[in-house]
Amino acid sequence: MTFAGTPKAIDLSHHLNKLSLSRVASPLKDIIKYMHEPGMISLAGGLPNPSLFPFGELRARVYAPETDLRSSEEHCSPIEFSIPKNASPSHKNTLSAALQYGSSYGSARLSSFIREFTSHVMTPGYSDFEILLHSGNTDAWNKVVNILCEFGDYILVEEHTYPSSQALWAPMGCKGVPIPIDKDGLIPEALELVLKNWDQTFPRIKKPHLLYLVPVGHNPTGATLTLERKKAIYKICVEYDIIICEDDPYYFLQFPPYVLQSQRTQEESGTAPSDIPVEHPNSSSELDGQAYVNSLIPTFLSLDVQGRVIRLDTFSKTLGPGNRLGYFVCNPLFAERILRATEVTTQAPSGLSQALIEELLISWGQEGYLRWLPGLRDSYTSRRDWMCDLIAKYFDLVPSPANIVDDVVAVQKGHGSTKDAVPYFSFSFPKGGMFAWIKLYLPSTSTYQNMKATSPSNENATAKWAEAFWMDLIKEKVLLTPGSYYTPIIGSGINERMPLEPDVIFFRLAFSFETREEMEVGIERMANVFERWWS
Repeated sequence: MTFAGTPKAIDLSHHLNKLSLSRVASPLKDIIKYMHEPGMISLAGGLPNPSLFPFGELRARVYAPETDLRSSEEHCSPIEFSIPKNASPSHKNTLSAALQYGSSYGSARLSSFIREFTSHVMTPGYSDFEILLHSGNTDAWNKVVNILCEFGDYILVEEHTYPSSQALWAPMGCKGVPIPIDKDGLIPEALELVLKNWDQTFPRIKKPHLLYLVPVGHNPTGATLTLERKKAIYKICVEYDIIICEDDPYYFLQFPPYVLQSQRTQEESGTAPSDIPVEHPNSSSELDGQAYVNSLIPTFLSLDVQGRVIRLDTFSKTLGPGNRLGYFVCNPLFAERILRATEVTTQAPSGLSQALIEELLISWGQEGYLRWLPGLRDSYTSRRDWMCDLIAKYFDLVPSPANIVDDVVAVQKGHGSTKDAVPYFSFSFPKGGMFAWIKLYLPSTSTYQNMKATSPSNENATAKWAEAFWMDLIKEKVLLTPGSYYTPIIGSGINERMPLEPDVIFFRLAFSFETREEMEVGIERMANVFERWWS
């Protein structure tokens, strides 16, 4: 399908690796295309007989799309649907088809829904984009690497990068090229500087041609790229011929700005219980579907007029990760090469997952799905607010000085107004996703100074202190994710990583799962540990 007035993707075949260029279509395709001809009796395919599948019918009760997910009240009337074993005039979606070998493209009906949704919400900048289902974004990133990267390639990554994305290419001898980020995501000027100086910095080494990033609600930092930065990054990637892998699982969880409780109006903070959600501007109660779409920062895909963006979308954060279902949006060439790889690896996402998600989305319709998403966003916004409120409750938060790029600095409770307040950590209020990212300042702790005096290097002292501090948090029964997990691999071995910033460490806090009460206990325990180590 193409759209009048928009360009088609350009030829980017020179980015394909040798493995991808060597793949041929599965010969079974020649059989499949004849199996559905009228009157054909097939003795060719090795398809199990669906009458022997032990499932007779699948019934589901699901939330209505307008359900208020933040309310403890009874949810509004649910929607019920069923998926029968065999087709009927009223049921196109069947278990016989869902449980059978299927096309590597995935369900045509579900793909059609996604294409319409993508055209409306993402507005791709070129006309001949393709939709191809996959088994979640980890599976999708694996396939991107395996069509584009040769052994030993360098890959452009953010300076804090999701560990699984690196563990995938590290055994290939690939190396990360860390690009600095701040609270607004990857810094375009830093990306351009790396590419401009590549031949001087890495003489006789092939220049990277793939940029991997998480642009919204970045994992682990919670940063969200602005539209201005996306435009600048895309322009740089066009100039230096870089493919952008836009891994965007948190795209629909973009939050309004956080406001400290002390700065909210009486109506917002007042005397209401602290777990009552604050109504932000543009909350779902005030938005229709189109207004919600308009509130989202446009994607890289919307800026792409050449087909150099491979977008990874997933239902993991919107409908549940156990579905293991998502989709590529990319140019026809890359889609065809990914399809060839899919035919001989995963073959297709789970048929049951496809059938269930297809029936859910068809039941809701496009408008219903666009009512569900802002409600989901509002629920995670409330959770973001809980965590920030609780950090402000158990620490004093003061504005960051000019040399710290984060929004605020946390100090010991009751010491925020004193001139000699010792900084524990700084952080920025998350603008999307599920995480807060805190940066700890170690020089003011005596334990760290003692470790530095007896360690062979600052980096060794930092690592030892971080391990000891983390274990003390665990003893206090509060678990954070060490920031070192996200340090880019820059050498041929998985342990050869980007040098750590001296005298600081990082932790990731998730606000996505625990109740507010559990979150409060966890933050209070965390504050107790900080007070001990900084005393």
